[in-house]
Amino acid sequence: MWWTLSRAAIAAVIIVAVSEVAQRLPRFGALLLTLPVVSIIAFVMTWHQHHDLLAISRLAKETLVLVPLGLPFFVPIAFADRWGLGFWAALVAGLGLASISIAAWFSFGPEMR
Repeated sequence: MWWTLSRAAIAAVIIVAVSEVAQRLPRFGALLLTLPVVSIIAFVMTWHQHHDLLAISRLAKETLVLVPLGLPFFVPIAFADRWGLGFWAALVAGLGLASISIAAWFSFGPEMR
């Protein structure tokens, strides 16, 4: 129970830190978002809990493929001002684009082992 709560607290701290930093220094906030902090923490926590390198390796392979497939999410948000989109419209459009690319991979891509 405490382990689960500590993992949730770590995730919350990262989210709050990024949002606070991004408000003052957008480039540094973006840097924090691009660092694989969540992946590193997930790998360490998985190792700590299960000591299963094969599972972590599979997770890393899937992440390596899925990260680029999620990048279309940022396009409508990055160009919202040029395209005349509001925040929520850009967010939904980005989620839609990322969902389409990831769904296509799950539907048509090979299963990694």
